[in-house]
Amino acid sequence: MAAPRSGIARVERDALGEVEVPGAGLYGIHTVRAVTLAASDRRLRHHPAFLHALAAVKHAAARANRDAGVIPAEMGRAIEAACVEIASGKYDEQFPVDLLTGGGGIGINMNVNEVIANLANEALGGVRGTYEPIHPKTHVNASQSTADVCHTATRLAILRCWSPLAGSLSECVRTLQAQAGELRPIITMSRTCLQDGFAVSLGELFDGFAAVVERRRSECDRSMQALRQVNLGGTVIGSEAGAPAAYRAVVLTHLTEITGAPLVHRTNLYDAAQNLDDLAAVSAHLALLAQALIKTAQDLRLLASGPRGGFGEIVLPAVQEGSSFFDRKINPVVPETMLQCGFQVLGCDRAVQLAGERGELYLNIFEGLAAANLFEAIGLLTKTVPLFTQCIRGLTANEARCRELAAQARQPS
Repeated sequence: MAAPRSGIARVERDALGEVEVPGAGLYGIHTVRAVTLAASDRRLRHHPAFLHALAAVKHAAARANRDAGVIPAEMGRAIEAACVEIASGKYDEQFPVDLLTGGGGIGINMNVNEVIANLANEALGGVRGTYEPIHPKTHVNASQSTADVCHTATRLAILRCWSPLAGSLSECVRTLQAQAGELRPIITMSRTCLQDGFAVSLGELFDGFAAVVERRRSECDRSMQALRQVNLGGTVIGSEAGAPAAYRAVVLTHLTEITGAPLVHRTNLYDAAQNLDDLAAVSAHLALLAQALIKTAQDLRLLASGPRGGFGEIVLPAVQEGSSFFDRKINPVVPETMLQCGFQVLGCDRAVQLAGERGELYLNIFEGLAAANLFEAIGLLTKTVPLFTQCIRGLTANEARCRELAAQARQPS
């Protein structure tokens, strides 16, 4: 059935009254109410990994509900087809809710439920906004709660986002190791407390850069693996109330089949609802990674300072003119970009840690805040690390300056 024209609004009703919904909106009244309370521009549509993970969770839930006899087979198939379309990215613009929302993420869950319901109903010959025969809560959200859906989708999305960053970090390590080999014959002056030290191979410094980035990558990966433990089926506080045993027995199997991500249930589902320490651990390791990259970037910036009045031991590749005032000035743009990205990741970590600390009693309702900041931190690093790697690959030693410094180095006593 054709969608209503965009200029024609429809009226939907809930327990609080009536609200106009844009005629072309696949979302409904719960989404419109949530959007009026938006506090930031961190909209669900801006985080496709999370949105598509939510669709995958709903897809798995529909299969499990169909297997368990909770919903009729025809409804289940229609819901599944809608989820596949959403996961393909076809309807990203239909998800305007804010991730920084109160209410424990209910707006996020209902935005997804409403779009799925309207797509499924139209496929079955229904009319958008009537929620017949498929209802967003009764059918799309069957056997689920906002808490276990968002918990599971958040972790699935972070795992998906980590994969390209992990690859970029490995390439950065290989590049640093290659530069360490190239620079090993170059002897320069070491420094401690920014004071002159012994003569040393410039390659030794780069070996240290490579070692710390690889160590931090490995520890990040280890913390990420804990996110494979999720609470789908635990419903609102981990009690499993409202989720039949037949549904719970198969829902993660279906989700693993749909996503290819091997997921398991947390041992204690009440714990999963109450505590975000798995997300906090990931954030803390990302912060340590950022610190390692900050240290590396600021060292490269210092080594390249000058060219006449600074250290001048390395030359960074030029990427843009450095001044509207000084002629021929070239700035360490990429290391400075890496520094600023690292600072922002540290800020994201503070927000995640606060989200974990401020949860109370049976449900931590600040998971959306933690998710938004983790997505930002990983996104920043994913974009910046390849730029930084390219800069590292293109740097060269100023051999004459290094020889000059080495000749003035302190001698061991």
